[in-house]
Amino acid sequence: MKLISNFSSNIARALTTLALVNSLTACTTMTNTSADKNSNTEVVRALAPDGRLRAAINFGNPILANKDAKTGEPVGVSVDLARELGRRLSLTVDLVTFTAAGKVVEAVTANEVSIAFVAIDPQRAVSTLYTAPYVVIEGAYLVRNESPLKANEEVDRAGQRIVAAKGSAYDLYLSREIKNATIVHAPTSQAVTDTFLAQNLEVAAGVKQQLQMDAARVPGVRLLPGRFMVINQAMGTPISRAAAGEYLKAFIEEMKTSGFVAASLERHGINGAAVAEKT
Repeated sequence: MKLISNFSSNIARALTTLALVNSLTACTTMTNTSADKNSNTEVVRALAPDGRLRAAINFGNPILANKDAKTGEPVGVSVDLARELGRRLSLTVDLVTFTAAGKVVEAVTANEVSIAFVAIDPQRAVSTLYTAPYVVIEGAYLVRNESPLKANEEVDRAGQRIVAAKGSAYDLYLSREIKNATIVHAPTSQAVTDTFLAQNLEVAAGVKQQLQMDAARVPGVRLLPGRFMVINQAMGTPISRAAAGEYLKAFIEEMKTSGFVAASLERHGINGAAVAEKT
């Protein structure tokens, strides 16, 4: 009888312990779920208090976004990222399109958009909170075939005129780095080569892929070998929406490591862009 009594006591203690563990696990799960919900609520409140995620999409950079040839709708890696972010936060996504990076930055500065996809630049950091980069692209120079210029290092010389899209990442970079050549502005990246030709300038600067497309349509021009800069493309949000910053940073890291960014680039036929390394 004593043996049966001890066995019953052990069973009772085991059941009590199991119940306590289950109770603690349930409490922890409820706490974590509550924390996640509260965290996402704060992010939504910062990014889209009216339930609409306004994403700035820049057609001026063909690596990031283009118009679908059949529908005219925005497509590209930045579009895919915006829609995935909206899906995760249960938000309606409004794609706000622009033709130049400078116009995107103006919209961010005016707090007219929730997120944007722009190159990291210290001048823009005054009004923009950045994630780490998700895509790395290159800035290149284009010249005429008969130009004496053979290398990027030869461009910054007195008498050379370089055309760049006003407010673009490479315009901001060149404005800081160029000491001897003169910078001339075009309104958009797509207008750089045509401005270069129309004004008989010496050098066109731009995203390498855009200049490669221009070189394919315009005879008598060539790209200088290599690159003059690396352009780190990131997701940004207005400083006033900084409460969402940590969430956006974690989101971009996951999009890189999960293969989402690489798959998007491949799906849209984008060559020459590399997925940025994990930070």
